[in-house]
Parts: sequence; structure tokens; C-alpha cells
Amino acid sequence: MIRVLVVDDHVLIRRGIVLLLESYPEIEIVGEADGGDEAILMASSKRPDVILMDISMPNGLDGFTAAEEILSSYKDIRIVLLSMHDEEVYIQKAIQLNVCGYILKKSQGGELFEAIETVHQGKRYYKVGIPDKQVEKLFQQREKERSILSIREKEIVRLTILGYSNKQISERLIISPKTVENHKANIMSKLNLKCKSEMIQYGINNHYLDIKA
Repeated sequence: MIRVLVVDDHVLIRRGIVLLLESYPEIEIVGEADGGDEAILMASSKRPDVILMDISMPNGLDGFTAAEEILSSYKDIRIVLLSMHDEEVYIQKAIQLNVCGYILKKSQGGELFEAIETVHQGKRYYKVGIPDKQVEKLFQQREKERSILSIREKEIVRLTILGYSNKQISERLIISPKTVENHKANIMSKLNLKCKSEMIQYGINNHYLDIKA
């Protein structure tokens, strides 16, 4: 059985999805949530295998924000984002957040089940408006960005996210503050970032907090 949590702020749409998925004997609906805030709470209490979640939920946290919060806490939960948006910027955001699946609301019921089953198997499922080759290119770009930094540079990003100053980083890594500054400049240049806040957001999105000290 695949334990599924369905998240959508429109009651009729959510109930329709639940009724559709309940027709598959492989799926068990463990809960319904009407927004990102409730989804985070239910991810903790219900511990679903897969969360099927709408992106656009104006009353509270949106799907992207909720997905980021859930994935940072529960590595074993798979998320499929459900959306009307098929523009590349949305797809790229989902990929940066390490979301396993993305499917459009206009998809057929069989595709919805296929998406859930696929991500539950540890694979990714993106059926969107842009060509599959472009989706694959975005995944490759993300992996390239994640691997482009050295181990030392990744550690500096991690410590920066944690709030360490240049002096504190230098003491922890036994290097000079000037070397820390040089490393940060190289990081910004490699990733084409403009400021410290962008570097912090990049590190969070790419799970640099998971790097062991």
C-alpha cells in the first residue's frame, strides 16, 4: 500500500482527487489538508509515503514553501506537486527543491496514479508542458551546480547558513578570514550569485545543511 496525503485548498477538487485515488487498491489515503501549514503538521503526524500537493494555495503556505519544509525534515517522504502552471520557471523551482514529481491538473487520472507509484519507487515523474529533454537538461544543470563547488566551499556555505561570521568560520576551519572571503567570492562567481542572501538561499535549496562537519 502507498500511503498518500492529498493537499489542495479547493474542497471539490481535493475530494475529487481522493475519490479517484481511492479506486486504486494500491493506494491508502491517510489524510487531506487544505493548505501548506496543515500539510506540514500532517506530514509529521501521518507520515505518508507520498504527498500530492497543489502549488497555488493563497491562504497560508504555498506548495513550494511547504514542500521545502517537509523535505528538510523527512527524507523518506516523496512529494508530487500538482499545478496548472507548466512554465519553465515553476519546473525549475520544483527541481531546485528536490521535488520528485510534478504533474499538471489537466492530466488524466491514470497519470496521477502513475506519478504517485513512480515517485514511491524512488524515481522522478515530471509530465509538464515543456519537452522531456528540457526537463532533463534542468536536472543536469542542477546536478552540475551542486557538484561545481569544492568540499571546502560547500562547508563555508553551510556555516554561513548557520550564521557563522567570517572570523568564526576561519577559526573553525583553521584558515584566515581573508581566505574565507576569497572562498565566498569564488562561490558567488561560480554560481553567478549577487549577494550573501542569494548564497544562503542556494545552500538551503540544495540541502547544504545536510553536509556533515
